[in-house]
Parts: sequence; C-alpha cells; structure tokens
Amino acid sequence: MLYKFSKCIEEKYMNEKEKGEWKKKIIQGLHEVYDPEIPIDIVNLGLIYQIDISDDGDVYVRIGATTPACPVTEDLQYTVEQVIKESIPAKSIRVELDLDTEWTPLMMTEEGRKEFIRKFGYDIVKRWAERMGIEEEKVT
Repeated sequence: MLYKFSKCIEEKYMNEKEKGEWKKKIIQGLHEVYDPEIPIDIVNLGLIYQIDISDDGDVYVRIGATTPACPVTEDLQYTVEQVIKESIPAKSIRVELDLDTEWTPLMMTEEGRKEFIRKFGYDIVKRWAERMGIEEEKVT
C-alpha cells in the first residue's frame, strides 16, 4: 500500500542523522502497536523486518506476522501506516507484509521475551527450541 500526503517534505534531501531521527520516531510509535494473538508490541516481537527512508522522505517498512494465517494482516498493515503517518512528515509511506519470512520466537527482543515470561509464566523461546529439537545453548 502506498499513501502520499500533502504535509510532506518538499524537494529536501535528508542526511543520515535526520533519517536516524525519523527511524527512532517510527520505532517509538510502533512500540504502541500490539500483535492481536500475542499481546506484545510488534517491535519487541521482532515483526519489523526492515525500515528504509530515502533521501527525499519516502518510507518503506517490511513487517511480518506471527503466523501466515493471521486474519488481521490488512488491519496490521493499515495501523502501521497510520502510526508512521502520525510520527513523521513522510513524503510517502509503503508498508509491505512479508509472509514468506517465517516468524519464530528467536526473532523477539530480549525485552519482548521477558515480557512474554511475565505475562504467560514460561519462556516461549526455550519451549519453542525444545519442540524444534534445538539445544538450549544455541538459543540463549
């Protein structure tokens, strides 16, 4: 999906510092977007695969889902787009849903993993590794 906005940067080229500031604002906003199945934000779940900001203010974000059968992927895409729109004055925003990259608990941040343990009482990474036959030392 591609959205263009009237409030955008005009003929301005961004330097790396400005891009970094935008990326921080985007990530900060995305910490408020929660997965519908696992009540942890999509940043800490590891569902933000890529954020690119062009020199002229175009934003591209590639996201995943915890399962390819997720029934609310379009809603998730839309929400991510709206959060970015509210976070920065992008020239355009494109959010791509990547269902080819299989999500695993190993993609979670350490903070996300700890939050999962607090909420559910077990370590999803260890349990997943056990089911997959992966040695614990390789996942911690």
